[in-house]
Amino acid sequence: MSDTIDGYAEALLAVVRAEGASGADDEIFRFAQALEANDELRNTLSDPYVPAERRQQIVEDLLQGKASNVTSAAVSLVVGAGRAAELPAIARALVAKGAAAGGKHVAEVRSAVALSDDQKTRLAASLKSATGKDVEIKVIIDPSVLGGVVTTIGDTVIDGSVRSRLAQVKSHLG
Repeated sequence: MSDTIDGYAEALLAVVRAEGASGADDEIFRFAQALEANDELRNTLSDPYVPAERRQQIVEDLLQGKASNVTSAAVSLVVGAGRAAELPAIARALVAKGAAAGGKHVAEVRSAVALSDDQKTRLAASLKSATGKDVEIKVIIDPSVLGGVVTTIGDTVIDGSVRSRLAQVKSHLG
């Protein structure tokens, strides 16, 4: 992990903790995922020719009423500093540091649809049983999964997606 990404993650974690903004790390993570998935938004927020104030206003407009003030300020800070392209990596590092502080590992779960709190709780219990690790679930909506989930914990990938099952069936038939 680069020093810049690590430094920003540490700083954001300190702000989130100091403000007592539980859930801000998740909001930052979700914004970063949306940024990663939207080429136009990523290009605009990463464009050095767009004034920093304009890029920050775009962030504030997008997050207004949808995220905490801490989240809006944190994302705006990163974007204003010209680090929008690195925001997904910063958010992942932030979440990993927060989870590690709580004795957990991050499980990135790709799903075609959002998961309910009950589904996340059951999935966390299943992953703990399978891996022996306490996990914090971070859901990434990915329509290419089709159904089921693809879970990544560190270097371990558990693919329970419909897409992979269809590929397995196809390879057995063909």
